[in-house]
Parts: sequence; structure tokens; C-alpha cells
Amino acid sequence: MDANASPTGKGTDGAVRGNGSALALFVIGSCQLMVVLDITIVNIALPHIQTSLGFSTESLSWVVSAYTLAFGGLLLLGGRTGDILGRKRVFVFGVLLFGLASLLGGLAQNEAQLLGARALQGVGGAVASPTALALITTTFREGPSRNRAFGVFAGVSAAGGAIGLLAGGVLVEWLDWRWVFFVNVPIALVVGTLATRVLHESARHPGHFDLAGALLSTVGMVSLVYGFIRAAQDGWRDPFTLASFGTAVVLLTLFVVNERRSVQPITPLHMFADRNRAGTYGTMLFLACAIFGMFFFLTLFVQNVLGFSPLRAGLAFLPVSVIIAIAAGVTSRLLPAFGPKPFMVGGALSCSVGLGWLTQIDVHSGYFGSIFGPMLFFGLGMGLQFVSLTLMALSDVAERESGAASGLLNTTQQVGGSLGLSVLVTVFGTASRNDAPAQVADFMATATPAQQVAFRRTGRLPDPWGDVVLTAGVSAAFVVATAFTLVGAAIALFAIRVRPSDLARLKGHQTTTAA
Repeated sequence: MDANASPTGKGTDGAVRGNGSALALFVIGSCQLMVVLDITIVNIALPHIQTSLGFSTESLSWVVSAYTLAFGGLLLLGGRTGDILGRKRVFVFGVLLFGLASLLGGLAQNEAQLLGARALQGVGGAVASPTALALITTTFREGPSRNRAFGVFAGVSAAGGAIGLLAGGVLVEWLDWRWVFFVNVPIALVVGTLATRVLHESARHPGHFDLAGALLSTVGMVSLVYGFIRAAQDGWRDPFTLASFGTAVVLLTLFVVNERRSVQPITPLHMFADRNRAGTYGTMLFLACAIFGMFFFLTLFVQNVLGFSPLRAGLAFLPVSVIIAIAAGVTSRLLPAFGPKPFMVGGALSCSVGLGWLTQIDVHSGYFGSIFGPMLFFGLGMGLQFVSLTLMALSDVAERESGAASGLLNTTQQVGGSLGLSVLVTVFGTASRNDAPAQVADFMATATPAQQVAFRRTGRLPDPWGDVVLTAGVSAAFVVATAFTLVGAAIALFAIRVRPSDLARLKGHQTTTAA
């Protein structure tokens, strides 16, 4: 019998043993999978959500941003909450909150109800995800067991996007778009119930919650994103647009002041003092700006213009996940020889090639002629960058701050993606409005009286005129997305200063990086 074992199946160090370890890993991995796949599984359903609940294309972006802003804005606070109150109870709360929010999302009857549910999902994810990662350290003994757990966690995180694409396509095509939310409910109930039985509660650590920082940053970013989306719909001179930008400036300024004065800030600003780490966060910010926009607009294009079914759309995006996995694996093996900088710069440029190619799409474009190739370049770029960015985010970071450093990278990705999507939606709306008058005139010249009446009532052009307007906006959005990745490449090129020999000091962080 293991000398460290106890009658409960837990060692004296708090690590679960035997069969309990496998079940605990199943619980933690299932939670992470549920949280990670939620973005892609919902993306596939966007065109059907738009039709069912009457979203405009601009307001539809809130279905993505409501989740990512809440998730990214509260991610660090969620991790701190687990440290202070106990990770097991906070984990269970986050999982069940995510399940409840998913149920409310599936039952939503209008835009406001769905967006509220998506924001609540983000809160649940922000509580559950960082706590799930931290629970690995309190559940598994240091060594091979913990390393395997981190490997499974990383694998689930990487595979979640691909699984979400397929699951979303199947659920929407065979059932209904509401099932992309309902599917989380039984998962959350099972995970929450098992967690109370198989996970060991962590010791509580003294500290306080930086609630002011969390609220100022989250509400400030929401105001900023709302300003861009409002500008796309009502113009830059709209009073609410200007008020939103003004509110964002005030709140985000107060956030910086609060973080400088706080004893335990939610965002440790000193992390940005290191040149390499600041450059890494900047590169991730602009990469995320492009990532979210690419998936959002291509999802609309392949279903609304190319006429793909939800399942076929999910399959159409799988090459991106495959090439990311291959490129990330190759990068991990070559990093010791070349260092991270070539992969960060080259990855950003590869993304730029893919997005630049996508600017050429029109209503006559086909999948293999105009979509497949650009997605391969984009996936290659993301695979080259992700491992390098994670490694650089943890460079020269004390062990006690490695969680904050990696958490900031995740936060930058989520918040940057929301902000970038709002900017691209603004570009889309402007380009669509500029192209619409010509299409309206063409439509009205050939439409039947019944079609003209329907257009005046709904304001929506039928196909193919509506496809032309949509495509014009999408193409313009990809021009700006290309610029985002070029800025990311420039930051990596000029800000990152690290040699392959410097990687030796990062070996102590490899386990955290893998997670």
C-alpha cells in the first residue's frame, strides 16, 4: 500500500490516487472542453440564430463578444477567487453557472435574452477554466502523473475548437440551433456532481478581490466594443456612439489608476515592463483581432453565400484545426534550435497572406478556389505562433507569477478578439452601406411589386443582391484584418529580443506552457 495513501483514496499531499485520478482528470478535462468548444460550436449556429431572433449582421457579433468579453475580462479574477475561497467549490459553482446560462441561452426568445445568457456563460467560464487548471496541481502529485494531466488538459484545449465545429454542425443540421446551448446542460450537471465526489478541496490563501479592477476593465471594454458596433449601424456622429467611446476612455483610465494603486491588482501591470513579454502580448492582441473576425465572417459567407449546410460548414473549417496542430507540433521541436522570434514573425506573415487572399472573395468564389488555400495559410500562421507566444509570455517570470503571466495572455486573446471583431464589424457595416444603394437600384429595377413591398417592410435585399452587399462588407473587413496581422508581425520583429540560447532559462515553465 502507498505510504502516502489515506483511506479516502487521497494522499497526505492532497493528491488523488488510483482510479480517482482518472475520474478527476475526466471531470477537469470535460469542464475545459465545454468552455473551449463553446465559441466554435456557437459560430456554426450564427446564421440560424440571426434568422431566428432577427439579429442584424452587426449586432450578431455580440453573440460572440458578450461571451468573450465576460470570459476574458473576469478570467484573472476567477483564478484569484479559487485561490481565496477554495478551488473545488469555486470550480463547481462555475460549472453549474455555465450550465444554467447555457439553458437560458437555448430558451432565449429575443436578442437581449440570448446576449444576457452569453455574458453569463462567460462569467461561468471565467470562474471554471482557470480553477480547472489550478486543480491539476492540487489533485495530481508532481511528476509523471501531473505532467500527463497537463498534457490531457492541453490536448483538450487544442481539440476543443475542432470538436465544436463538428458538434455545432451536427446539432444545428439535425436538431436546432438551440441545441448548441442545451448540450452543455447535462455535461455541466454530470461534471458538477462528479466534482463534489472526486476532487479534493484546496487550501485557502489569504488575499482580497480586485472587484473594482474587474468591473472597470470589463465594462470599459464593453463600452468600447459597443461604440464600434454602434458606429457600424448608426454612424460615427451618433450621440450614443460618442458617449460609448467617452465612457470607455474614462473607465479604462480609471482601471489603470486602480491597478497601479491596488495591493493585489487583477492585472499586474509590471508584467508589461519586460520588453519581450510586452511584445508578446501585443502580438497576441493583433493576432486575436484577426482570428475572431476570420471565423465570424467566413461562417456567414460559406453558409449564406456558398449555401453550405451547418454540418458541411463545420467540415469546411476542419483543415484549419489540422494545420494548427501540425504546425504547433513542428514548432515545439524546432524552437530550441531557432528560438521563438522567427516563428512569431513568420506566423504573423503567413496569417497576412491568408487574409490578404480572402480580400479577393466575391459572390462567384468557390470553396477550394478562394477559401481552402487562405485557411491553410492562416492555420499555419496560428500554429507557428501559439507555442512561441505562450513560451515568451512565461519568459523570465517567477514561479509564483507564472499563472498571472499565462492568464494575461489568455485575457489578451479574448479581449483582443472582441475588440478586433467590433472594428471589423464597423468596417463591414460601412462597406455594406456604401455598396447597398447600387444593389437596391438594381433590385428595384427588376423586382416584382410583391418583392418591392417585402423589401420596404424588412429593409433586406433578397439574394443575389443581398449576397453582393454581404460579400462587399466581408472583403473590406478582411483588408483590415490583414493589417492587424501585419502590425502583429512588426511588433514581433522589432520588440522581441531573444536568442535560442536564452530558451534554457524557460525549461522550468514548460509544464505550465503545455497547459
